Amino acid sequence: MFRTALRNILAHKARLLMTVLAVTLGVAFVAGTLVFTDTLGKALSGQSAKSFKDVAVSVTSYGQVRDDNGKLEGDPGISQRTLDQVAALDGVASVSGRVSGFAGVGDQNGKLIGTGWSNRGSNFDPAGDGKDPRYDFTEGSGPANAGQVALDEASAETGKYKVGDRIRVATNGPVKEYTLSGVFTTEDGAVNAGGSLVLFDTSVAQKLYLKPGFYDELSVAAKPGASADQLLGAVKPLVNGKSTEVKTGAELARDQAMSIEREMSGMSTMLLVFALISLFVGIFLIYNTFTMLVAQRTKELALLRAVGAKRGQVMRSVLAEASLIGLVSAVLGLVSGIGLAVGMRSVMDSLGAKIPAGPLVVAPATIVWALVIGVLVTTLSALLPAWRTGRIPPVAAMGSAHLPSTAKSLLVRNIFGIVLGVAGIALVFLGVSTGGENGRYTIGAGAFLILLGLIVLLPLLSRPVIAAVRPLLQRVFGVPGKLAAQNAVRNPRRTAVTAASLAIGLTLVTTLSVIGITMGKAVDRMSTDKIKADYKVSMAGGGNLDKSVAETLAKAPGIKAVSQQTAGALYFGDDFHAASGVNPAGIGQLLNIDVVSGSLSSLGRGEVAVAEKTAKSQGLSVGSTIKAKFDDGKKADLRVGAVYKDMEGLLSPFVIDDKVLSAHSDHPYIPEVYVSTGGESDANQQKVVDALGKNPALTIATQTDMRNEMGGIVNLALNIMYGLLGMALIISVLGVVNTLAMSVFERTQEIGMLRAIGLDRSRVKNMIRLEAVVISLFGAVLGIVVGVFLAWAVGSTFADQVPGYELVLPFDRIGIFLALAAVVGVLAAMWPARSAARLNMLTAIKTE
Repeated sequence: MFRTALRNILAHKARLLMTVLAVTLGVAFVAGTLVFTDTLGKALSGQSAKSFKDVAVSVTSYGQVRDDNGKLEGDPGISQRTLDQVAALDGVASVSGRVSGFAGVGDQNGKLIGTGWSNRGSNFDPAGDGKDPRYDFTEGSGPANAGQVALDEASAETGKYKVGDRIRVATNGPVKEYTLSGVFTTEDGAVNAGGSLVLFDTSVAQKLYLKPGFYDELSVAAKPGASADQLLGAVKPLVNGKSTEVKTGAELARDQAMSIEREMSGMSTMLLVFALISLFVGIFLIYNTFTMLVAQRTKELALLRAVGAKRGQVMRSVLAEASLIGLVSAVLGLVSGIGLAVGMRSVMDSLGAKIPAGPLVVAPATIVWALVIGVLVTTLSALLPAWRTGRIPPVAAMGSAHLPSTAKSLLVRNIFGIVLGVAGIALVFLGVSTGGENGRYTIGAGAFLILLGLIVLLPLLSRPVIAAVRPLLQRVFGVPGKLAAQNAVRNPRRTAVTAASLAIGLTLVTTLSVIGITMGKAVDRMSTDKIKADYKVSMAGGGNLDKSVAETLAKAPGIKAVSQQTAGALYFGDDFHAASGVNPAGIGQLLNIDVVSGSLSSLGRGEVAVAEKTAKSQGLSVGSTIKAKFDDGKKADLRVGAVYKDMEGLLSPFVIDDKVLSAHSDHPYIPEVYVSTGGESDANQQKVVDALGKNPALTIATQTDMRNEMGGIVNLALNIMYGLLGMALIISVLGVVNTLAMSVFERTQEIGMLRAIGLDRSRVKNMIRLEAVVISLFGAVLGIVVGVFLAWAVGSTFADQVPGYELVLPFDRIGIFLALAAVVGVLAAMWPARSAARLNMLTAIKTE
């Protein structure tokens, strides 16, 4: 029986090719994901271990903390006195103090070098030999005074800077010029992520980022023979602050490796979900292939039964075929996955993400998973067709009839499908009524049941749906159209399984599209309707702006209105509430705030404006008094002067004069400043740029930029999802190709008869093409309908959280999806249609 299984594989190589491709693609996705994340994780961990190689003990300060009354206590960092005490300990070879923060470097044209969020600045801390062990200088040396800086090699090359050049460096304050003293290489993660690293003199870095005489971190190097654990015990009593952490270099390396592993796990999980979706779609292709192969080999299998083969032997022979195909596909998928991982690494390098050097990691677990998944998916998919082989009676060898589905089996199937579908719909509506994150989980469970129910009910749905379009096909395409519609419903099970893969893929794509576009429109409306400012100024890295930015702009010529957006907090008892500090004189000209009651002018009198939803939940109205506590612990009675409609994403629930809010914070956090110049123009934008000293670290966003910034994440996420789901759709195409190819083989005699009675080759091709288009569109329409329903359900769970949320049906994209489904049908039918048209009619008529 094993030899029989092997012979059948070799006899049906072409018909099994699409199955092999489907499994290979799915396994390649899985293996590629595992190899890529393992390789990246290993490289990052190696880089981390290298950076801590010479560190025996590390001391990290997280700044001052607040006591029970909200007052800041403790030092802002690790003092120079503490550093000197640590350096005096027995066994300590050297101690280097580090302080760091954001620093942006402009190129020769003033454009920011690097990716913004990973542009960093730190201090150059030379040891006794005048060298800093963290950096290897290729040119010049570290900064020796306040007017010098050193720059990483990649950034210097990008900016075309040489030692002695003047370079512009910006932190969160005004841009300054420094002399480039040296160029260095480093294993710093920010630089490897595509950012830049600027080294200042220690006193300059402390003044910029912390406070003179203090550090964020100490790195302790041990003398030969000194134990890191002993040094740890000696250092701890010297730095026992509430916000100070002391660890050995080995512990830090291990913690960072675990952190990297968690991050890689998250990425791996996301990619594996899409890989499993692809494999799930592939199940339908494999199932269809073996169902048709078994049907076509009815006489052969019945003959085996007639000559003594038992049911179990026949079943095992089919499963052996599937297992062998799965094994071959898994091996091919593993090899392809390794190539995919290499390609992903190259793509990331080309996009500027500098992945640390390291070997390609193909873990034994990856090999095992690839082989197990490939064999398991193929074998399980073939299980039902294999079981059916055992039901073929030996008498079937006397004729050529295939065993039809019994009315009872179809009835049970339809009842089961209806139960699944109804249960899924009920769960979706339950999730809609529940709302929030829990509601979305409930909707997800309901969506899964709906898809299962749809898969089960597709044979039942195929007849009436395709019958409805048969008259149109016959009217437009004549006899080929009529025959195509009849062929599509001749075997509803086969049509259903073929359409199911497309239905699943387009359900996911449609759901994501509708949600993404609806969210994008809501964001677009919010930015268009609510923002009146011409420009928004922010840090390129998304960090904190210095208060001098708003002050400078307010004094600049041509500026009509300015308001910073300071992020702060108000406490009512122990409850935290976000607050926005604004300029009362300018905010009304910059944001379109819909005041429900009261007046925004009350902000200038030290009163507070409250968002409508928060006012209702807190029982507040104009004239109410709030007993509030600020970040520094000081208390105040604030009068409500206005209630406004919520502006989530633009304003916090509480709005107050920035002078009042900032007075209670040593370092107020200002993420953005809104500016009005009387209208957008190149000249007006240049006024803002010039007023800020052509600072490369500052981003000047127009209204269009603001709109794109808000919707950019949604569009990026959508494009990533489309790309990842593309694999599932490719497998769906293979399924259509496979079904049609085997259907043509199955109908060889019939096609010969049609040719004999006058159906020419072009019409035969049209018949096959139209059959493919009908099946593809059938699956696409069902997928789009279910996708829109699920998008509505998911969207309703966070509609209250997104101002202006209204479900948007992207008819243009839906039209594109349908057109692509039709194109898929045409392309998938090319080979089967050509094969059918080339059949010799006399030979075909004689075929059994």
